[in-house]
Amino acid sequence: MKYTRAASSLLLVVGLTYLLNRPLGVVPALGPFLSPFEGFWQNGEAAAKNPFRQLTLDGLKAQVNIELDDNMVPHIFAQNNHDLYLAQGYMTAYHRLWQMEFYARAAGGRLSEVLGARTVEYDRYNRRMGMVYGAEKSLAAMMADPVLKEILEAYAEGVNAFIDQNHARDLPVEYKLLGYKPEHWTPLHSMLMFKNMTAMLAGGSDDWAMTQIKQKYGQEVVNDLFPNYPTRESPIIPAGTKWDFTPLKPITLASAVAPKVAGRFELDEKPEGIGSNNWAVSGSKSSSGYPILANDPHLQLTLPSIWYQIQLHGPDVNACGVSLPGVPGVTIGFNQDVAWGVTNVDADVMDFYQIKFKDPSMAEYQHGGQWKKTTSRVETIKIKGKADLIDTVFYTHHGPVVYNEGQKPFKKQVPNGYAMRWIGHDAYRDLYTFHLLNRAKNHADYRKALSFYGAPAQNFIYADRHRDIAISANGRYPLKAKEQGKFVMDGTDPANDWNGWVPAEHNPHVKNPPRGFVSSANQSSTDPTYPYYINWRFAPAERGIRINQRLANMQGATLDSLRILQNDNYNVAAEYILPTLLRSVNIKDLRGDQLLAYNAVETWNYDNGINAVGASIFENWLDLLGAAVWEDEFARDGDKNSLRYPTRDRLYTMMLKQPTAKWFDNVATKDKIETMSDDVTLSFKNTIDSLTKWQGPFDAKTWAWNKTKSTDIKHLAQLPAFSRMNIVNGGGRGCINATTQQNGPSWRMVVALGENVKAYGLYPGGQSGNPSSKYYDNMINKWAKGELNELIYMKTKDDKSAKIIGSWKLVNK
Repeated sequence: MKYTRAASSLLLVVGLTYLLNRPLGVVPALGPFLSPFEGFWQNGEAAAKNPFRQLTLDGLKAQVNIELDDNMVPHIFAQNNHDLYLAQGYMTAYHRLWQMEFYARAAGGRLSEVLGARTVEYDRYNRRMGMVYGAEKSLAAMMADPVLKEILEAYAEGVNAFIDQNHARDLPVEYKLLGYKPEHWTPLHSMLMFKNMTAMLAGGSDDWAMTQIKQKYGQEVVNDLFPNYPTRESPIIPAGTKWDFTPLKPITLASAVAPKVAGRFELDEKPEGIGSNNWAVSGSKSSSGYPILANDPHLQLTLPSIWYQIQLHGPDVNACGVSLPGVPGVTIGFNQDVAWGVTNVDADVMDFYQIKFKDPSMAEYQHGGQWKKTTSRVETIKIKGKADLIDTVFYTHHGPVVYNEGQKPFKKQVPNGYAMRWIGHDAYRDLYTFHLLNRAKNHADYRKALSFYGAPAQNFIYADRHRDIAISANGRYPLKAKEQGKFVMDGTDPANDWNGWVPAEHNPHVKNPPRGFVSSANQSSTDPTYPYYINWRFAPAERGIRINQRLANMQGATLDSLRILQNDNYNVAAEYILPTLLRSVNIKDLRGDQLLAYNAVETWNYDNGINAVGASIFENWLDLLGAAVWEDEFARDGDKNSLRYPTRDRLYTMMLKQPTAKWFDNVATKDKIETMSDDVTLSFKNTIDSLTKWQGPFDAKTWAWNKTKSTDIKHLAQLPAFSRMNIVNGGGRGCINATTQQNGPSWRMVVALGENVKAYGLYPGGQSGNPSSKYYDNMINKWAKGELNELIYMKTKDDKSAKIIGSWKLVNK
């Protein structure tokens, strides 16, 4: 019997060994993952286990010194630029290899190689919309520049040196979970990182929805409900600024709308009020007499963080700030002379054209009275555990036909048979902009750097120790007629084509305005006098209004007063519209908790602090009010229609100035004509019902803002164990601290210029991408409180600081 049991046990062990070391479909083999020698246990060691090291790297021209501070930020000192960027690539890979490779795979449409069939349509969309095509074009332009070529190749050398030096046991845990190994980094991967950011910030379009609205209601309704400039605005370039250029001759649009369209289209409509802030105050407003600059770009928050903190010191540069993992240089930061930051412009740089093909082969299409040939690009998508998918994409001069007739679009995002014209398809040398900004000494250097920038268009804020401040809504803007791109266009008419580019020197900009500050919060770039078209809608004005009010009244500004401003939770929208809402509620219809809630929001001070019950009620009320007013006319009606609501600014204007507008009536009810009061009252009652179901009966503790709005920072692969959930903080859309459930300040920075620059900054995460490291999320708690870390800025590698806890030397063989 004992031999039978032994044999059975042996068979069980053999069977388990066999199963654990074989993948099951797309699920990787669990044996290597669970191995104590190579598996995830090896990732349990501290990131700072070797604070003093000497490493040998092929390709170095001289010794590189790296000082590590108490947040694991590398301060890299190199004797030449090649070694500087090689070391940056090495250190970024050391901390963030899986993250940067995952982003590059996603942008390049290659997730299916490691995740299997579940991501095929996502990959297919990124391939078909021209992400890789655009990256290849930009790469060719950059590699033609000897300076950029050296930077990109050196950075890739550094990443690959880290990959080659490490055994499978040392790989980030995500590789072990997903069962694959990293591939060598190339300059194309870095270009894909640029295109990924372009898609994130300039990859949306209203064309389809606006075209359907125009077909359904006509141009008069479009002009009324979807105006090209908001009622309330505080533009980035101060209103009344005189333009210092002679504009080009205006473009005339032949036909704004293509023939009738049908079907559903949902291309990344962003929620209103999610955005970024930056500002700079002049020396006349600061306590030091020198400018102070602040920046907090708001993005979807992830772990690892989208940013990587670093200092780069070389023979002609000493820049400090944050970089994008996978991209060389400092993206947002400062040096001893200047500081810079960015917010998104949200330019209209993705348009759709209806294409008339000669026949089903799609070999030729009509344009300008001629039949022109398409070009084709074959995309091979490798799928883990399955045969390759071979996909052919046809390109017109506009761009790719993202989905052919009869194909099923990814999440119905793109119309069939239409060509996409997108800024991401063009070649530009963005990297050179940051190369020059890292080395800039004055305003002229800043302006020169911006002339090389393409996309996504950004509001570049600037300040220097010479006491200059400036801002430029900068990028490559297509030369288009007003509203060209607000609707789908007829692709057969050359008059609808993009007609070149707005000259870089004509981009909206201002230097040292009389008011003593510059700022941006994604609102309209200019007043209506600007002669070129950038977009017909921008982020709501509330954050910009609040920032400009606070800065206009500010004197004796300090680093800390601007940090406090970054955390301002005041709700300008509530101040503006809530009194009208409260007057419109039919109080006689309220009962019980509804009356208690009405009392709470009526006495609220408009501050979205963590304990504010009024914030919970108001923010949820706004959403339900919008639906009550617009859903009957602008419903997203299954596969038949894809409409969008008018903006919040237009709703507020209608409530304040057109309280009897026909749009308050619900056309779905035949026995009654609803009024504004009806909509406001119904949406308020629905809000209270919703909060009661969600949080229980009215209670100041359970209905507090931190209970109804907490922030989740999720792991890139959506792994709960590697995420930080329910982070308590205030703010919200429309507040300067525009922190929501998944979006918020991805980096906060304040820089005081002067004889000796001083800076503070923080992002919600940590330097390490290793979930078991204490440096993975060690800055989140301070971020939630609105605190900042001092940014250690070393002038030489021998600078003494108690915050330097490690020192590495990189040497050649």
